[in-house]
Amino acid sequence: MNRKQGAKNRVHIIKCNTMTRAEEQIPAQQTGRQTDFTYDKTFETEKAAHAGFLKAADRLTDVSNWHEYAGPGSSKFCLTNNLGGELVGRAKEGFYFNINLPVPGSDAGDGFEWVMIEKMTFEGNESTDEEYITMTVRPVPNPKKDEPEIAHFYKEASTSTFIIARKGKIVTAGIHGRNESPNNTDVDLHDKIRNTIVALSARAGFSGPQWKMLAEGLIEYDEKAKTKN
Repeated sequence: MNRKQGAKNRVHIIKCNTMTRAEEQIPAQQTGRQTDFTYDKTFETEKAAHAGFLKAADRLTDVSNWHEYAGPGSSKFCLTNNLGGELVGRAKEGFYFNINLPVPGSDAGDGFEWVMIEKMTFEGNESTDEEYITMTVRPVPNPKKDEPEIAHFYKEASTSTFIIARKGKIVTAGIHGRNESPNNTDVDLHDKIRNTIVALSARAGFSGPQWKMLAEGLIEYDEKAKTKN
């Protein structure tokens, strides 16, 4: 089994017969740092909240346009297949995406951070009091290279779980980081230094504004205003 097949086999498909809370899809915190960023909006009716949820859920899967939803100054994201080829469409389990941070890039990632969409879950509908979509991603090697180094400033044990959830009239967008530790082993000297600095900067708060803007934008983005501009 080659490396790309191994990565593909780590994808978990969740099919639930009973409703579970969205937060249960977040991996357990065991080591490193934990981060949580959320944004809530209360709608006038549950019908309006359901419509808002559907729009936000669609934006969540539209990874390559996240920079539009987050606004000026945000990182850029590009959805790809497991060979690193750019994709047009919506996110699915097993797809990859790269992240172009506004900082010097890594050697391993050819200037990008790389993650794989490890798990997606969907629960509920317009007739239930709760509904949600979740997407968990994990750092992976650069799919364009046949090299084992993780191409991300965090280690492979780190995850980010993106959630859009509705409960009654309230729609919430959340980004939840778990087990965030600098990727400063088993990479070259440049990436050891670079990854440590970027990870420590993230810990100091540089990643907070990015995720806060994205969480808000996934719910509040105004397509009509964008069209007028």
